[in-house]
Amino acid sequence: MKRTAWTLLFKRTGGIMLGTAIYAFGINYFVIPNELMEGGITGISLILHYLADISPSITTLVLNIPLFLLGLRVFGGKSMAYTLFGILSLSLFLWVFEMMTKQGWIIPFASREDYFLVTLYAGLSIGGGLGIVFRMGGTTGGVDIVARLLNKWRGWSMGQIMLVLDVLIIGSALFFLPKEKILYTLVAAFVGSKTIDFITEGAYSARALTIISDHGEELAEKITMEMDRGVTLFPARGAYSKQEKNVIYCVVARHEVSRLKAIVHAKDPSAFVIIGNVHDVFGEGFRESQG
Repeated sequence: MKRTAWTLLFKRTGGIMLGTAIYAFGINYFVIPNELMEGGITGISLILHYLADISPSITTLVLNIPLFLLGLRVFGGKSMAYTLFGILSLSLFLWVFEMMTKQGWIIPFASREDYFLVTLYAGLSIGGGLGIVFRMGGTTGGVDIVARLLNKWRGWSMGQIMLVLDVLIIGSALFFLPKEKILYTLVAAFVGSKTIDFITEGAYSARALTIISDHGEELAEKITMEMDRGVTLFPARGAYSKQEKNVIYCVVARHEVSRLKAIVHAKDPSAFVIIGNVHDVFGEGFRESQG
């Protein structure tokens, strides 16, 4: 295996371990002490923990084994390698933080008043952990495997499958948990999903500008010279005027937008400018790819 391949391997496995550690910490520190819920296999493990006091570290591993073996048979070892590592890493850290809590090394954040604060940090920790795992190309098994299998066999949307399964698992807790706890769980799930999107799509937020002007080439040159940003020109023709012109496409950092708008306005006040969000960008002039 080449050096770059080893570097990528250590980067991904290290990232998955970090992500599952954060996720497991959130479960033990915020979720369990406040009797909140979670979706997926972890949610089933929490139900068994609340009803029968079974360790989530054990049930998470046991419930994932048959799903992993089925996924291994269908998708192959290469595709499931990081999933296996994620499952083992999550079970390990769930056990580690559980033992640390029992030994008194960690005092869980159990609230009797401000559940909203608990919900916020539960969502941030769970979403942050899972976001890192997903960004490194791994998963924690569970409904991810089920969704992939049903997508392959039935062609169903993975997102819809995961949503339905999570709703069923979280909703089943209504039989033994107060409905307020379920509603708080849904808030935590929303915060977690936004955190996952933020991490997987990129923390670096840029802006993409599409500029339609009669002075396309002059503007492109000015942007390149004054802002040191790459510019792409697309030939276009007005549908009504039938006039040929160039459309400028340029991606800049968020704080550079006002400067670019000033350059465009100074050269062509009548230019038509469209500004859109870019959730992730890498390449020359920006950060390097995360791999």
